[in-house]
Amino acid sequence: MEGFGFWSLAVAASCFVGLSKGGLPAIGMLGVPVLALAISPGTAAGLLLPVYVVSDMFGLWAYRRAVDRRVLAILIPATTLGVALGWATAAIVPERAVTGLVGAIGAAFALNLIFRGTPKGAARPARVAPGVFWGALSGFTSFVSHGGAPPYQVYVLPLKLEKMVFAGTSTVLFAYVNAAKLIPYWSLGQLSPANLSVAAVLMVPASISVLAGVRLVRVIPGELFFRLVTWALLLISAKLIWDALS
Repeated sequence: MEGFGFWSLAVAASCFVGLSKGGLPAIGMLGVPVLALAISPGTAAGLLLPVYVVSDMFGLWAYRRAVDRRVLAILIPATTLGVALGWATAAIVPERAVTGLVGAIGAAFALNLIFRGTPKGAARPARVAPGVFWGALSGFTSFVSHGGAPPYQVYVLPLKLEKMVFAGTSTVLFAYVNAAKLIPYWSLGQLSPANLSVAAVLMVPASISVLAGVRLVRVIPGELFFRLVTWALLLISAKLIWDALS
């Protein structure tokens, strides 16, 4: 883990992490794929987890009052279940299969929104059963590759939350999920001293990017914000499908 190529990719990945914690959750999924151009995906996931956790602290402060408590009450237990399943099956579930599944779900949902548009009428209520399913899937895929955004968005976008509440709820939920992953990642040997020393350096650009993300969310019009989120979901999902097939 040295050289200009590695550090360029690592800084870019940490900036994506920071922007996601600033309220642009789909962008965070670029972190592991970008860093995986220089090191193995598993090592990349372990290296970036401490960066996620520290960035979460800034995001939590920025969005401490902009959350949907019912959505969090449903998704926090569900994502905990998903993280536990990811830990229990880490040795037997192929990462490629999970990557392809997440990509297919995210792409199908994004294409539906693009071609059919956002459903008209009142916002859907936050129902428990769908929340448990999508939340567990989000926790599981987040454990595997920090890729919990597509399942989360499939559940939350139809709720039509106000953009700051959407961003804040995303930030608080994934701050919890990342903290829950620390012990499993440590037990699997992915939080090595070498990883932690590199992560300490990457926390600086990540923290700056959190503030940039918060600023972007505040100035982007609501309709444009959700359009960008939808297209980001589609592009990232396509990248995940490509990774699974290649």
